[in-house]
Amino acid sequence: MKFSYTSPAGEEGYPGELKASVTYALAADGKLTLTYSAITDAATPVNLTNHAYFNLAGAGAPTILDHELKLMADQYTPVDSTLIPTGELAAVAGTALDFNAATAIGAWIDQVSGPPTIGYDHNYALRATDGKVRQVAVVRHPGTGRVLEVHTDQPGLQFYSGNFLKDQPGKGGKTYAHRSAFCLEAQHFPNSVNEPRFPSIILRPGETYTQTTIYWLK
Repeated sequence: MKFSYTSPAGEEGYPGELKASVTYALAADGKLTLTYSAITDAATPVNLTNHAYFNLAGAGAPTILDHELKLMADQYTPVDSTLIPTGELAAVAGTALDFNAATAIGAWIDQVSGPPTIGYDHNYALRATDGKVRQVAVVRHPGTGRVLEVHTDQPGLQFYSGNFLKDQPGKGGKTYAHRSAFCLEAQHFPNSVNEPRFPSIILRPGETYTQTTIYWLK
């Protein structure tokens, strides 16, 4: 299924007309592939992602803190008090952000529960593979044995632990409690447009923005 949108020049302050699309392809083996594309008629920043929520125990399950996460990244982008990245790349080793070995999401979440993030809401700088699609995260729910793999060609992955969920209604009439769903959002680094050390997100006329991200439920 393909969805398309044309953003006129000046919408939300962005220069140029942007024509963007995303195609969702679901395979019989549980692999959901998202393929993005965009073109523009003026140089403009483009950084697209997917903000779907997951709970491998099922819709309405009370927590994701028991899920085990493995995230293939050695660095993350620290933020200021308004959650804007400072331009620094910091090591995850020895911190509550290190998921290089599979670890329960709730194991160290108290260490990042103060402001500004109020839990996990961090952009990870993924290990580079020259823009190729590769596995960047694996989540496992011990109770059900369900496993979610994330593959992408993007340089960053935002991990969000559902910190602002407060019993909102959702799928099948279920409600979503605090930290009862997580997001893994493939992207370029936030604030890249203002940080020359970050990978560029400027799309120019004649170029095509592309992205491939795969969520594979096993």
